[in-house]
Amino acid sequence: MSLEPQSRAQRKLIAAARLSAAHLPPALPPAWFVTDPARTPDPAAIASGLPAGFGVIYRHFGAADREGVAQTLAGICARRGLAFLVAADPALAANVGADGVHWPFRLRHEARRWQTRFALQTVSAHSGRELQRAAGLPVDAVLLSTVFASRSASAGTAMGALRFRQLVRDAGLTVYALGGVTPENAGAIAGTAGFAAVDGMAGFRPEIRT
Repeated sequence: MSLEPQSRAQRKLIAAARLSAAHLPPALPPAWFVTDPARTPDPAAIASGLPAGFGVIYRHFGAADREGVAQTLAGICARRGLAFLVAADPALAANVGADGVHWPFRLRHEARRWQTRFALQTVSAHSGRELQRAAGLPVDAVLLSTVFASRSASAGTAMGALRFRQLVRDAGLTVYALGGVTPENAGAIAGTAGFAAVDGMAGFRPEIRT
Protein backbone atom coordinates (compact mmCIF):
# COMPACT_ATOMS: atom_id res chain seq x y z
CA MET A 1 0.00 0.00 0.00
CA SER A 2 2.08 2.84 -1.30
CA LEU A 3 -0.36 5.76 -1.25
CA GLU A 4 0.52 8.44 1.29
CA PRO A 5 -2.68 9.17 3.21
CA GLN A 6 -4.05 12.64 2.56
CA SER A 7 -7.11 12.77 4.80
CA ARG A 8 -8.35 11.51 8.14
CA ALA A 9 -10.68 9.01 6.43
CA GLN A 10 -7.86 7.66 4.30
CA ARG A 11 -5.53 7.37 7.27
CA LYS A 12 -8.10 5.37 9.22
CA LEU A 13 -8.82 2.98 6.35
CA ILE A 14 -5.15 2.45 5.55
CA ALA A 15 -4.38 1.80 9.21
CA ALA A 16 -7.23 -0.71 9.43
CA ALA A 17 -6.06 -2.38 6.21
CA ARG A 18 -2.59 -2.83 7.65
CA LEU A 19 -4.09 -4.61 10.65
CA SER A 20 -6.29 -6.74 8.41
CA ALA A 21 -3.35 -7.80 6.24
CA ALA A 22 -1.86 -9.67 9.20
CA HIS A 23 -4.89 -11.98 9.26
CA LEU A 24 -5.13 -12.70 5.53
CA PRO A 25 -3.17 -14.80 3.04
CA PRO A 26 -0.55 -12.71 1.19
CA ALA A 27 -2.33 -13.15 -2.16
CA LEU A 28 -5.48 -11.42 -0.91
CA PRO A 29 -6.03 -7.67 -0.50
CA PRO A 30 -6.78 -6.38 3.00
CA ALA A 31 -9.73 -4.35 1.73
CA TRP A 32 -12.18 -4.36 -1.18
CA PHE A 33 -14.01 -1.49 -2.82
CA VAL A 34 -17.41 -2.93 -3.82
CA THR A 35 -19.11 -0.96 -6.58
CA ASP A 36 -22.80 -0.14 -6.74
CA PRO A 37 -24.47 1.54 -9.76
CA ALA A 38 -26.63 3.78 -7.57
CA ARG A 39 -24.31 4.55 -4.67
CA THR A 40 -21.00 4.73 -6.58
CA PRO A 41 -21.98 5.90 -10.09
CA ASP A 42 -18.34 6.67 -11.00
CA PRO A 43 -16.40 3.68 -9.66
CA ALA A 44 -13.35 4.53 -11.76
CA ALA A 45 -12.84 7.75 -9.78
CA ILE A 46 -12.66 5.84 -6.50
CA ALA A 47 -10.58 2.98 -7.94
CA SER A 48 -8.07 5.54 -9.26
CA GLY A 49 -7.37 6.71 -5.71
CA LEU A 50 -7.16 3.37 -3.92
CA PRO A 51 -3.85 2.35 -2.36
CA ALA A 52 -1.87 -0.34 -4.15
CA GLY A 53 -2.74 -3.70 -2.65
CA PHE A 54 -6.45 -2.99 -2.21
CA GLY A 55 -9.06 -4.65 -4.45
CA VAL A 56 -12.14 -3.80 -6.51
CA ILE A 57 -15.28 -5.90 -6.92
CA TYR A 58 -17.33 -4.70 -9.88
CA ARG A 59 -21.09 -5.35 -9.60
CA HIS A 60 -22.89 -4.31 -12.79
CA PHE A 61 -26.39 -5.76 -12.22
CA GLY A 62 -26.88 -6.02 -15.99
CA ALA A 63 -25.96 -2.42 -16.84
CA ALA A 64 -25.78 -1.73 -20.57
CA ASP A 65 -22.31 -0.20 -20.29
CA ARG A 66 -20.86 -3.02 -18.19
CA GLU A 67 -18.25 -4.08 -20.77
CA GLY A 68 -16.79 -0.60 -21.04
CA VAL A 69 -16.84 0.02 -17.29
CA ALA A 70 -15.23 -3.36 -16.64
CA GLN A 71 -12.49 -2.63 -19.19
CA THR A 72 -11.82 0.74 -17.58
CA LEU A 73 -11.66 -0.72 -14.09
CA ALA A 74 -9.44 -3.59 -15.25
CA GLY A 75 -6.98 -1.09 -16.69
CA ILE A 76 -6.95 1.02 -13.53
CA CYS A 77 -6.44 -2.04 -11.35
CA ALA A 78 -3.58 -3.31 -13.51
CA ARG A 79 -1.80 0.05 -13.40
CA ARG A 80 -2.30 0.62 -9.67
CA GLY A 81 -1.62 -2.89 -8.41
CA LEU A 82 -5.21 -3.64 -7.33
CA ALA A 83 -6.92 -7.02 -7.35
CA PHE A 84 -9.99 -7.02 -9.61
CA LEU A 85 -13.05 -9.25 -9.44
CA VAL A 86 -16.27 -9.12 -11.46
CA ALA A 87 -19.39 -10.17 -9.58
CA ALA A 88 -21.55 -13.00 -10.93
CA ASP A 89 -20.22 -12.72 -14.50
CA PRO A 90 -17.35 -15.08 -15.31
CA ALA A 91 -17.57 -14.41 -19.05
CA LEU A 92 -17.05 -10.68 -18.52
CA ALA A 93 -14.31 -11.37 -15.99
CA ALA A 94 -12.47 -13.50 -18.54
CA ASN A 95 -12.99 -10.98 -21.34
CA VAL A 96 -11.38 -8.13 -19.42
CA GLY A 97 -8.65 -10.19 -17.77
CA ALA A 98 -9.98 -9.87 -14.23
CA ASP A 99 -8.31 -11.81 -11.43
CA GLY A 100 -11.52 -13.66 -10.75
CA VAL A 101 -15.17 -13.67 -9.79
CA HIS A 102 -17.20 -12.76 -6.73
CA TRP A 103 -20.25 -14.98 -6.36
CA PRO A 104 -23.54 -14.11 -4.62
CA PHE A 105 -24.49 -16.87 -2.20
CA ARG A 106 -27.30 -18.05 -4.48
CA LEU A 107 -24.71 -18.76 -7.21
CA ARG A 108 -22.09 -20.22 -4.87
CA HIS A 109 -21.96 -23.61 -6.59
CA GLU A 110 -20.71 -21.94 -9.79
CA ALA A 111 -17.39 -21.55 -8.00
CA ARG A 112 -16.69 -25.25 -8.60
CA ARG A 113 -17.22 -24.90 -12.33
CA TRP A 114 -14.83 -21.96 -12.62
CA GLN A 115 -12.22 -22.82 -9.99
CA THR A 116 -9.48 -23.62 -12.51
CA ARG A 117 -10.15 -20.56 -14.69
CA PHE A 118 -9.35 -17.75 -12.26
CA ALA A 119 -6.74 -16.88 -9.68
CA LEU A 120 -9.30 -15.65 -7.12
CA GLN A 121 -12.89 -16.41 -6.22
CA THR A 122 -14.96 -15.03 -3.35
CA VAL A 123 -18.53 -15.60 -2.21
CA SER A 124 -21.09 -13.70 -0.17
CA ALA A 125 -22.71 -14.94 3.04
CA HIS A 126 -25.36 -13.25 5.14
CA SER A 127 -25.47 -15.31 8.32
CA GLY A 128 -23.47 -17.73 10.41
CA ARG A 129 -25.28 -20.61 8.72
CA GLU A 130 -24.37 -19.40 5.24
CA LEU A 131 -20.80 -18.85 6.38
CA GLN A 132 -20.63 -22.48 7.47
CA ARG A 133 -22.08 -23.64 4.15
CA ALA A 134 -19.39 -21.70 2.31
CA ALA A 135 -16.67 -23.72 4.03
CA GLY A 136 -16.68 -26.48 1.43
CA LEU A 137 -16.55 -24.22 -1.60
CA PRO A 138 -13.41 -23.68 -3.71
CA VAL A 139 -13.25 -19.98 -2.85
CA ASP A 140 -10.48 -17.88 -1.40
CA ALA A 141 -12.62 -15.80 0.95
CA VAL A 142 -16.15 -15.02 2.12
CA LEU A 143 -17.69 -11.54 2.34
CA LEU A 144 -19.97 -11.70 5.40
CA SER A 145 -22.75 -9.17 5.91
CA THR A 146 -24.44 -7.25 7.34
CA VAL A 147 -21.88 -6.20 9.95
CA PHE A 148 -22.80 -2.56 10.61
CA ALA A 149 -25.96 -0.61 9.86
CA SER A 150 -26.07 0.05 6.13
CA ARG A 151 -28.15 2.18 3.79
CA SER A 152 -28.16 -0.58 1.19
CA ALA A 153 -31.69 -1.60 0.23
CA SER A 154 -30.74 -5.26 0.56
CA ALA A 155 -28.98 -4.98 3.92
CA GLY A 156 -30.20 -7.11 6.77
CA THR A 157 -30.08 -6.41 10.48
CA ALA A 158 -26.57 -5.45 11.54
CA MET A 159 -24.82 -8.17 13.55
CA GLY A 160 -22.24 -5.81 15.06
CA ALA A 161 -18.50 -6.17 15.42
CA LEU A 162 -18.60 -8.58 18.40
CA ARG A 163 -20.86 -11.11 16.67
CA PHE A 164 -18.86 -10.80 13.47
CA ARG A 165 -15.59 -11.53 15.27
CA GLN A 166 -17.14 -14.57 16.95
CA LEU A 167 -18.37 -15.95 13.63
CA VAL A 168 -14.97 -15.47 12.02
CA ARG A 169 -13.17 -17.24 14.86
CA ASP A 170 -15.59 -20.17 14.72
CA ALA A 171 -15.55 -20.48 10.91
CA GLY A 172 -11.84 -20.93 10.37
CA LEU A 173 -12.19 -19.24 6.97
CA THR A 174 -10.79 -16.12 5.37
CA VAL A 175 -13.53 -13.54 5.87
CA TYR A 176 -14.18 -9.91 5.00
CA ALA A 177 -16.68 -7.71 6.81
CA LEU A 178 -19.28 -6.13 4.52
CA GLY A 179 -22.16 -3.82 5.28
CA GLY A 180 -21.85 -0.33 6.69
CA VAL A 181 -18.06 -0.45 6.93
CA THR A 182 -16.66 3.09 7.23
CA PRO A 183 -13.36 4.72 8.18
CA GLU A 184 -14.76 5.11 11.70
CA ASN A 185 -15.61 1.45 12.33
CA ALA A 186 -13.23 -0.55 10.10
CA GLY A 187 -10.73 -0.80 12.93
CA ALA A 188 -13.28 -2.68 15.06
CA ILE A 189 -12.98 -5.75 12.85
CA ALA A 190 -9.49 -5.29 11.38
CA GLY A 191 -7.88 -7.34 14.14
CA THR A 192 -9.82 -10.40 12.96
CA ALA A 193 -10.54 -10.10 9.25
CA GLY A 194 -10.43 -7.97 6.14
CA PHE A 195 -13.14 -5.53 5.17
CA ALA A 196 -15.13 -4.49 2.12
CA ALA A 197 -17.05 -1.28 1.62
CA VAL A 198 -19.18 0.63 -0.87
CA ASP A 199 -19.71 4.19 0.40
CA GLY A 200 -16.90 3.71 2.90
CA MET A 201 -14.28 3.93 0.14
CA ALA A 202 -15.57 7.23 -1.27
CA GLY A 203 -12.84 9.16 0.55
CA PHE A 204 -10.30 7.83 -1.95
CA ARG A 205 -11.79 9.83 -4.84
CA PRO A 206 -8.88 12.03 -5.93
CA GLU A 207 -11.07 15.08 -6.43
CA ILE A 208 -12.12 15.23 -2.77
CA ARG A 209 -8.72 14.72 -1.14
CA THR A 210 -7.73 17.37 1.37
